[in-house]
Amino acid sequence: MTRATSATDAAGFLAAYDEVLAARWPAGTASTQIPTPYGTTRLNSYGPEGAPPLLLLPGGGATSTVWYAQAAALGRTHRVHAVDLVGEPGRSAAGERPVRSVEDLRGWLDAVLDALGPGPVALCGHSYGGWIALHHALHAPHRVRRLVLVDPTGCFAGFRPRYLVRALPMLLRPDAARTRAFLAWETGHAALDPVWLRMREEAAGLPWARPVTGPRPSPEALRGLGVPALVLLAGQGRAQDASRVGAAVNRLLPQAETVVLPGVSHHALPLYGPVTAELNRRMEDFLDAEAAA
Repeated sequence: MTRATSATDAAGFLAAYDEVLAARWPAGTASTQIPTPYGTTRLNSYGPEGAPPLLLLPGGGATSTVWYAQAAALGRTHRVHAVDLVGEPGRSAAGERPVRSVEDLRGWLDAVLDALGPGPVALCGHSYGGWIALHHALHAPHRVRRLVLVDPTGCFAGFRPRYLVRALPMLLRPDAARTRAFLAWETGHAALDPVWLRMREEAAGLPWARPVTGPRPSPEALRGLGVPALVLLAGQGRAQDASRVGAAVNRLLPQAETVVLPGVSHHALPLYGPVTAELNRRMEDFLDAEAAA
């Protein structure tokens, strides 16, 4: 994104971001800034100190705040850390070294994990965050105890052409109205959380770094991944075909469990009220199975 950011744009977004944290995240949430070679990274964390760490990566433009329902539920048994992606709207700050490649993303996430401690983490990502999480698990499987992918894009199948056509105006000339219209179309006019939605619309007025893209992981790499994985797919998503993605996961990931969540679209995850209980239950059961083993 190339449009210059005014002080009013930034102030409005940051105020909306802080409102989501105050209104939706559980009491006791802690916020920290982690230095990395690519700039400082904001973590919003909740859960018992010393509990197994769970790192959550958001989809593009969603910010770490989108994970509030998962923080409240999973924070009972895990130390949940939700990340603002460097180069995107949020309270992370890009440094002099830009993130321009998959290798840069891996290096950035390695630095974040270094700050959390020496042990492996449970790693979860939605959409673009799922793409980052999968690439990192392939890069450093010893650092990932369990992998949760929430309707990941660019991992197992391509986008639907109609989705790309509808997304293009929002990407080329982003503003609040286009963002609102696109999310309404993709979610089937689902009642998204109004506090978070205002923050998401404010984010449309900010410049973003061009996201890192690349080919899907090779079948050989995916078949060699030994990390247990849970893949949760949007049954009514317009971004990609859930049945096609699920078939690819079952074919390529030897230790994956695939679940299709009915009645929810790609951009309604992970915060859409009617499905958060099921989403959280699936994640809890998957993570609890590790503890039981």
